[in-house]
Amino acid sequence: MNLQDVVLNTVELAKQVGDFIRQERKTFSTDKIEYKGLNDLVSYVDKTAEQQLVAGLEKILPVAGFITEEKTTTKIGQVYNWIIDPLDGTTNFIHGLPTFSISIALKEYDELVAGVIYEVNLDECFYAWKGAPAYLNGEEIRVSNAPTLEHSLLATGFPYYDFGKQEQYMKLFAELMRSCHGLRRIGSAAVDLAYTACGRFEGFYEYNLNAWDIAAGIVIVRQAGGQVVNFKGGDEVIETRELLATNGNITGEMLQVIQKYF
Repeated sequence: MNLQDVVLNTVELAKQVGDFIRQERKTFSTDKIEYKGLNDLVSYVDKTAEQQLVAGLEKILPVAGFITEEKTTTKIGQVYNWIIDPLDGTTNFIHGLPTFSISIALKEYDELVAGVIYEVNLDECFYAWKGAPAYLNGEEIRVSNAPTLEHSLLATGFPYYDFGKQEQYMKLFAELMRSCHGLRRIGSAAVDLAYTACGRFEGFYEYNLNAWDIAAGIVIVRQAGGQVVNFKGGDEVIETRELLATNGNITGEMLQVIQKYF
């Protein structure tokens, strides 16, 4: 298998499905919202986009199975599995906020080997594969070279259904707010990771994330020269559902602050 060909074909597929999402946003009505749980929204757009991605990816790599947010397929691969979020930032999409994305990762056995994130409204496609640089629309990208936390712009996400760690999270938020250039909450973890990979953010942290939210971004950040660890500094990010992605320079400082509260 040629990973480069697989990724570049996946980029084109993501753009095609992105066109569908963009068009649907123009006529989308809030009466089409469904609730999977507390503040966990979904619509026909998520489900249809996922079906389109699954159909396209089956042509690109027929032997692969799928791990998907909307469970539109149950096919599991022995070696390769795609990890898909068809619309990361559904709440933004529903409310008309222009930051939402498609996130597609490829796993070989237990190793993430490729990632594609397509930010629909800006027509920006971030992608990377094992052994190669990371790219944005064909141009190589690297993480920021900001040296310290005080020189950094950070991103995070807010808990929206599991509030068990809200108090410690807000204390962490307050300390980091005083320690850096600023904190942003965009509403798409995939985009936060993509922006960290290309140097717009120096760091992104969040807990309680799912594999489909972050798998592609993990690959892209690492191939762009950044670091992705859990709150203890280990590599088991998807398993622990704790993620810190940085430019590498601020990892130690960030972990020191995070570990006061987590």
